[in-house]
This record gives sequence, C-alpha cells and structure tokens, in this order.
Amino acid sequence: MNNLAPLGIGSWLFIGCYLCSLLLIGWLAKQARTEDTMQDFYLAGSGFGPVMLFMTLFATQYSGNTFFAFTGATYRIGYSWIVCLHFMTAIIVVYLLFAERLHILAKQRNYLTPGDFVQDRYQNKALTIIVAIVMIAVLCNFLLAQLMAMGRAMEGLNPNNGPAAYNIGVVVLALIMVVYGTLGGMRAVVWTDALQGAILIVGFALLVVSLLDLFGPIGKATQILMERDKVSGTRFASVPNAAQCREWLSYIIGVGFAFAFYPQAIQRIYAARNTVTLKRSLLVMSFMPLPTMVIVVVTGVIALAYFPGLEGASADQIFGSLLREVQMSSIFGYGLVLVILSAVLAAMMSTADSALLSLSSMLTKDIFARCFYTLASQEQLTLVGKVFSWTMLLLLVLLAIALREEASLVQLLDRKLDLLIQIAPVFILGLRWRSLNGSAAAIGLLTGISIALILAYGDLAFVHNGKIFNFHPGVVAVIPNLTITILLSLWFNRRLIVNKNVQKSSSINT
Repeated sequence: MNNLAPLGIGSWLFIGCYLCSLLLIGWLAKQARTEDTMQDFYLAGSGFGPVMLFMTLFATQYSGNTFFAFTGATYRIGYSWIVCLHFMTAIIVVYLLFAERLHILAKQRNYLTPGDFVQDRYQNKALTIIVAIVMIAVLCNFLLAQLMAMGRAMEGLNPNNGPAAYNIGVVVLALIMVVYGTLGGMRAVVWTDALQGAILIVGFALLVVSLLDLFGPIGKATQILMERDKVSGTRFASVPNAAQCREWLSYIIGVGFAFAFYPQAIQRIYAARNTVTLKRSLLVMSFMPLPTMVIVVVTGVIALAYFPGLEGASADQIFGSLLREVQMSSIFGYGLVLVILSAVLAAMMSTADSALLSLSSMLTKDIFARCFYTLASQEQLTLVGKVFSWTMLLLLVLLAIALREEASLVQLLDRKLDLLIQIAPVFILGLRWRSLNGSAAAIGLLTGISIALILAYGDLAFVHNGKIFNFHPGVVAVIPNLTITILLSLWFNRRLIVNKNVQKSSSINT
C-alpha cells in the first residue's frame, strides 16, 4: 500500500478507535467466560452456532494472504492464478471427508487440540509428538506471514517512514492482538472474526464495483494484457501451458489436503455446537471461494494491466496502488478505503491471533502437559498457555522484523503446504480405516517430511523455483508417505494376526 495518499489525523483516529474496539471485544469476551479451563478459553465451552462458526471458518480460510499474497500472485502470474478458486474450493471438499466424524469424536471425548485425536486414535505418543511439532512449525510460519502482512500494510500507510513504519506496525498491532486474545480467548477471536468478515465481504464487493467504474470493464484490462503478451512474450492472458497445468494440479491437491488441517481449522471443527451447526456452516462455506477469489483475481488483473513493473515481494503491495485510485476518486471512495483498511488490519490481527491461540494450546497440552507436567491443573495450564502466547509472539515479531525484505508471502504459503499435507493421512485414513497402525503412520510421516524438506532446500538439479516438474515438494513427498503408511500397516496387522494365531495354537496344545 505504498502508493496510498497520506492519511489525515481524522483518518488515523478512526483506524485507532476501530483497532481499540477490539480490546473492548476482548474484555467483553472475558466477561462471558464461564470457567477458568482450557476448554472454555480455547474452544469457548459448548461452542458456537452456525453464523458465528461460518464467520470464523471464513476468517480462518481467507486471511491476510488472500488480500496481499493472492492479489500479488495474480499480479505476477496473470489469469493463471484463477487456480486459487479451485484450490480454495478443494479445502471445503477435503473438510467433507473428515470433519463430521472428527467433530462427533471431539464432542464425545472432549478433544482440545489436534494431538488429542491422534493420541486417542493411535495410542502412540511418538506419533502425537511428531504431529504436534509439525503443526507448531506450520503455525509459526503462518503467524510469521500474518505479522509480515501487518507490517507491510502499515508501511504502505506510512510510505515516508519506510522500515520504521513496518517495525512499529508489527509491534503495535501484535500487542493489541495478543492483549484481546489473552483476555477473551477463542470467544474474542471469533467475535472479531464476525465483525471483520462482515465488513470485508461488503467492503470488497464495493471495492470491485469502484475499480470497474474507474478503470472500465475487466475485458479492457484483459485486452491490455493480451497486447502485452504479444509484444513481450509473457503469458498473463494466455491459456495455461502444460507446466502451468501441472502447477494448477499441484496447488489443488496440495492446498486442499494441507490447509484443511490447519490446527486452528481443526479446533473450529471441535468448537461447533453440534453436527447440524457444522454441516450448515460448511454448506455456506462451499459457496464462498467463488465471490472471494473472483474479487482477488479481478483486482490483481486490473493492477497488472494498469500498474506494471513491480517484481518480487513488492508485488504483495500492489493492492495499495488500487486503493489509492479509489481513495482519490471521491469522498465515498476515501471513506470506503478507510473502512477497508481498518477491517483488513483487524482481520490480519484476528487471523494471527487464531493461529497464536492454537499454537499456545498445542505447546501447552501436547508438549508441556503431555511430556513434562502431567499433573497440572486446568487453571495452571491456561496460565501456561497465555505465557506461551506472549513468548512465541515476541520471538516471531523479532523474526518478522528481521525478514522484512527476505521472502514473499506466497513463498511462506508454499512451505506450509509442504509440511501440512504430510499430516492428512494421519487424520483421513485414521478416521476411516480402523487397522491403520500408529507406528506405520509415524514412519510414513517422518519419511514424507524428510523428502519434502530435502526437495525444498536441497539445491537439487531437477528442482526449479522450489518445485519438481511444477509440483510442490510436499505433494511429491506425500506419495511415499502414504505408500509407507499403508504397506507398513498391512504388514504390522499381518504380524499381529500371525502372533495371535500362534498364541492361540500354543494355548490349545497346552
């Protein structure tokens, strides 16, 4: 947002009041708490109804990456990034494979973290710890991306201050976020999700209408890109070639089977009040990729047509160039941009705080309580979780400041995908195949993680732009992961049957 016109004192007061209202929501959520337990703090006790559950699922799936990284990706790639519509839809399809069964178990057995299901299903502590560590690493990556997006947003609002605005933005917004999250827990996050989601849905619809009014129909922007393709040899408006189609398939499989297993998404499945509530929320969610992703792609295509030349991480800020045009067009446009900016900042904070809550709950329940302090009370564990929240956020804020110019948001998204997709067999197969063995799943998971990391960071000759024949390392690595998990499970089960037959035979002979 570096190209936004300078905001006046009144605008900054509006943004400040809007952000401070989140602290009020946190305080109200604290007053609504019924008991000092981890279940109440992290899952809001009995859970949420269909409207609140839908809004928080929407806010979880469409984070700061949606507005900055995805618009930036469209700017870099062109129409081929319409694949985002397909892979965001794929997430909902994957939910349908496991969400209902997992929710029923969660209500019956009082699950709090994803690790609770893994331990209950497999009775394998090693597998539970491995899953927890992978998810914690993913959450740190996810939270880092949100913090960087917050910093870049504030840098765009204060272009004259540059790095100082980025650093102050990361620190101040993170502080507000952790305060209201610490006060109200899951309730505060979900209530702010509802507020941000409603404003963003309406605000972005009006934004696209304003952009089309300012720049003309999307067909005009497409014609500009087609002419540019003829002159420069680019493929911004062309039919995807074979390599791009392989990359499409990789994103659809990878994102669908990875991002449905965000820990914060799984905990929202737990937090549904009942199965009917979960089904209704997922039904509405199935329609959301179309309007949301079309808005993102149209925005990116218009930016690419009329504001060419940005490269690398700078493309993540192209969103600001378009906002400036709307901002300068009229008083209504100025007000619309001001509301959108406030809501985007708050949505980033709410999304980040959602990840922070899941991160602290897993560190507390799956690592601290399971491995070091099994006799801690609920009050003690809730306090430990809050301490973890502040500590981890401090470390990630420092890292976000250090990495200001080092990585684009899409690169961070790809690394989450590579790790998180390795978790999918543990949940999907575990819920549907009773004979799946925990040791086999652990070996398969470690194999998949190792291969994914080697392919991503091994500087291998056949890896180009972080992909193998345009497939993400994680998508490639999940194949041996799944193969080993299934074959070893069959082998372990066969050995178990043989051993039981031997014991039965010995008992009869005796």
